[in-house]
Amino acid sequence: MRSIFSILMIIAFFISCKRAKQGHDDMDYRIIRISDSISASQGIDSFIRPYQNKIDSEMNRKLSYSPGSMYKTDHPLNTPIGNLMADALLEMSDSVLRKREQVEVDAVLLNYGGIRAGINKGDVTVRTAYDIMPFENKVVVAKLGPNAVHKMVDYLVKARKAHPIAGMQLVLNENEELASAMINGQKLGNKQNYYIATSDYLFNGGDDMDFFDDAKANYDLDYKLRNLFIDYFKKQDTLMVVHDERFIQREQ
Repeated sequence: MRSIFSILMIIAFFISCKRAKQGHDDMDYRIIRISDSISASQGIDSFIRPYQNKIDSEMNRKLSYSPGSMYKTDHPLNTPIGNLMADALLEMSDSVLRKREQVEVDAVLLNYGGIRAGINKGDVTVRTAYDIMPFENKVVVAKLGPNAVHKMVDYLVKARKAHPIAGMQLVLNENEELASAMINGQKLGNKQNYYIATSDYLFNGGDDMDFFDDAKANYDLDYKLRNLFIDYFKKQDTLMVVHDERFIQREQ
């Protein structure tokens, strides 16, 4: 119904513009409120329906299967859905960066607020990818030095939120202080440069992640996150539902 109403409004707009161009300075107008009381046009509905059916068919196309439900509120520091998204970004972006720049992605950082929906148990479809990532964000790999990476780790420790990460492990002690941090299997400071895959939104300072301002270089992979997830889901017959120790707090 809403699409039909939108089309009617567009038609009315163009008619009014045409009259204005023809010199009708004394036009009459009235407000027509859009509501369910306006009956649908069978002709317009019949015209739109094939396109709507095609879109629905594509959105409902099965890509994979999830053996369990995943939501971003499942755990406080790392969640299955966040881990899945970060692992997907690590695997897919690393493949592209290796081919283009002959270097590997060390780690991944996305943001908790960017997870816009959960994944239910059952079939994972194209619509699932649009639900969890409705934005047009693209993949960016930032080349960071040790100081910038320390700032990134400090940010995550202070936030104590389940921001999706991969390729790194952060351990807090009982006082919520950093006990250890590793990236790509090594302690911080063992490398001169770290390649961190993220979104263009975060790279440009979203969620106050200003440590990306210190990037020595950046690589736009021309790859939308949503498309990356779709490609990753296609490769997985069954998704992994994983809550692990990539970001944890030790108890006394």
